[in-house]
Amino acid sequence: MDPQTYTPENSDEVIIWRAITGTYLFWLLGAMYVVAPVIAWVLLLRMFKRNLVDKVAYSISKAQVFWLVAMAVMLLALIIGHLTNELGLAKLIKSSIGWAKGWALLAIFPLIGSLNIRPELIYRACCIVCKHTLLLLPIFIGAWAVGLPSTLYTSPLSIIGGPGPEFFNVSLYEIDPASGLPRWRLFTPWAPAIGMVGNLFYIFAMQEKSKYYQLYGIFGSLSMVLLSQSRLALVCYILLVGYFIFLRFCRSPYIYFFATPSLLLSGFFGIELLEKIQQSIATFKSARAGSTRVRQELANIAIERWLNEAVVWGHGIVECGPHLVEYMPIGSHHTWYGLLFVKGIVGAIALALPMLVSLLCLIAHIFSSKLAAAAVAVLLQLFLYTFGENLEILAYLFWPGLIIIGIAHKRSNTATTESNTAVQQPAKIILPEHIN
Repeated sequence: MDPQTYTPENSDEVIIWRAITGTYLFWLLGAMYVVAPVIAWVLLLRMFKRNLVDKVAYSISKAQVFWLVAMAVMLLALIIGHLTNELGLAKLIKSSIGWAKGWALLAIFPLIGSLNIRPELIYRACCIVCKHTLLLLPIFIGAWAVGLPSTLYTSPLSIIGGPGPEFFNVSLYEIDPASGLPRWRLFTPWAPAIGMVGNLFYIFAMQEKSKYYQLYGIFGSLSMVLLSQSRLALVCYILLVGYFIFLRFCRSPYIYFFATPSLLLSGFFGIELLEKIQQSIATFKSARAGSTRVRQELANIAIERWLNEAVVWGHGIVECGPHLVEYMPIGSHHTWYGLLFVKGIVGAIALALPMLVSLLCLIAHIFSSKLAAAAVAVLLQLFLYTFGENLEILAYLFWPGLIIIGIAHKRSNTATTESNTAVQQPAKIILPEHIN
């Protein structure tokens, strides 16, 4: 297929294509938070209908099933947490709806990967969003330069409810209260989130076959990372660059010729090297000292209250912190602390296990399958971001990565099944019809 002419070939691909390429249109409508849950549940219901009524069979791996079971356990932890803390039926219903728009997506989208959806279509769609970003950057930067309001309006769709009004705001930029400098969030609720999306789009850009779209993807994703001014986004971007360089050159003898003297020299200068690393980490944290302090205090409060009040099932809901943490929700800015506080040790395990299972299922194929390598990169990025964001809240942004993980599991499962079938086939002995 000509790498310049990817177009949707079925109704499922049409939905995915339009949902991704229409990102900035949905942003103008304030509908970004709504789109992902809607298409997730619509595609899931269509999948069930085809399987039950039309008798269409899908290749679903054990890892995909594991995600479904794990997110069901997450819902169970939510229910028991509400009942244990006597939070009432109204809050239970509201939290269950939140689960359907958050944690459930981490299971549904990998399952949707078993549909007939080409990963190349997702790569191309995300590179187009990067292209749109580069074209719109002068408007976003110019809005700050001329002093336009940072937030234009809040979408009426906010009446459906969500984590906060920022998810429905149409914002051109934001001002960092600590430094007074501008940051850009683009189509996300806050600046670090666009850095997360930029890293995801970089992974996809590296898989793009067209150099034209690949360049748009690389420069667009890098722009997102830089405009976010997120330290975590920059670190993640550098690690992903190193990951893909390693995959490309790991079998080259030159890398070993380079690594051997480097390791030898690091042994001689190990103490100085460790000191430099420690100084770099201290400088890294001091770059946004206020943010680092708030994050640490939020973590301390979450751990202390989890250990002393609700170890197994958690508190059921988030709670606002004290003035010390600027009244931010306890456990925010960190997936694991948030899970421990809200859903206890059960919730934390329900996320850790499927991530580990997916990684173990795919990591063996990263040298033989570019799709598996991309899926592992997505998993590594998500794991890294568990230490800086709440995955549940931002699932509506990184859902294309979840589909890629699902497609990789499907193809890996299909390849394994075909291999096992070939092994089980008895060897055929062909005898000559006539022996002279």
